Amino acid sequence: MDKIESIARERLSALFDGGVFTELDALRTEREEPAAVICAHGYVEGQAVCAFAQAPDVNSGVMGKNTAGKIRRIYSLAAKTGVPLVGIYDSSGVYVDGTADSLTAYGKLIAASAKLSGVVPQISVIAGVCAGSAALLASEADFVLATEKAELYLTPPFGTDAAKPETLAKAGVIAAVCKDDADAAEQVKSLLRKLPANNLAGAPVAEFDEPESACTKETLLTGLADAGSLLPLYEAYGTSVETALATVRGQAVGIITTCKSDDALTADDAAKTARFIRTCDAFSLPVLTVLDTQGFAADTEAAKTGSLRAMTQLCGAYAEATTVKIALIAGEACGAAFSAIAGRGAGSDYVIAWKDAAIAPLRPEAAVEFLWHDKLRGAADVNAKRKELAKEYKQTLASAEKAAQIGTVDAVIAAGESRQAIVGALELLEGKRVSNLPKKHSNIPF
Repeated sequence: MDKIESIARERLSALFDGGVFTELDALRTEREEPAAVICAHGYVEGQAVCAFAQAPDVNSGVMGKNTAGKIRRIYSLAAKTGVPLVGIYDSSGVYVDGTADSLTAYGKLIAASAKLSGVVPQISVIAGVCAGSAALLASEADFVLATEKAELYLTPPFGTDAAKPETLAKAGVIAAVCKDDADAAEQVKSLLRKLPANNLAGAPVAEFDEPESACTKETLLTGLADAGSLLPLYEAYGTSVETALATVRGQAVGIITTCKSDDALTADDAAKTARFIRTCDAFSLPVLTVLDTQGFAADTEAAKTGSLRAMTQLCGAYAEATTVKIALIAGEACGAAFSAIAGRGAGSDYVIAWKDAAIAPLRPEAAVEFLWHDKLRGAADVNAKRKELAKEYKQTLASAEKAAQIGTVDAVIAAGESRQAIVGALELLEGKRVSNLPKKHSNIPF
């Protein structure tokens, strides 16, 4: 093994099955030195994959025009063959010679990545320093992973907390922080097991084991997904939403829950959900949304935090997605949150509700004030009376049974029947077909 290429080779060997891969453009040079990147193709978990790894031990991994051309070649090959692309980043930057050569080279790479987006899965692994234009390129991927010692930043100052993976995970840039290179390779493999090779391939199907426990409020994810199949993503981002890839009876799905906390959905929660559903939709992975939320953040907060814009993005992402969308109402689903996320038409193809769910235009407490204010008059204990009326409202006008009677939900079930109901819905919607109006793309605010 050539010492100056050892780090990149070791990282690729950890990724490909049996450490075996075929290198491309092995003899390409940059300013009379080997190009500081290794490009290769091979198999990962039996799936054909293209990959590149920057070589920090070749002139500090500096990028030049020829090195960028080498990476563009692997992008082109991934596009032609319809296989996932993995990029491992570790470079101190670009050649600084006073010209715009490096900027043009990176611009072409960014364009190549954008063209490939939504065609094949792209996964970035930040294994060292990734700065400037490289940070833009890496962050275009469907999933960005980083090791604990990595640094990712657009502009100086570098070496600060802002460049640390933990900070960027909280900002929603990084999907998962990995302990080291080996852990990152395993995380990439876990992702590839649940992603199709490209946008024309079907969702992966694998052998499975039934969940060890029935679905309850406390075991929502583990009660719905096949045993051991859950792959949580963006755990540090958003306070009320969880997102994960998993399998249900062996079929790969994306799962979104709004049950992480009792808080209202924030701008981060909305952006996290919108990004995740767009990723699932790009590769036709069915999306299962479990809803129990008091709704979107108050307007006063929205004006300060940009929540309204983020909520609009969320609504658009659900409405635009043509993949299979199934909603499970596991608690409260009131107001705009239900319309955007779970309501038939814009939000979901099939809506299931637990027997004790509440589905209404207003939260029970607000509905009592608006609809039954007269019943509060003269009460010896107004707060106690309000709670009593709110409970009555949930059991009558806002009940799951009432929602089913007026055609808002498709099925009302006990919590323990959730997995069986979802499996049935997945089977029903397997052949879903959608015809959209011809257009270049939607123009929902980013």
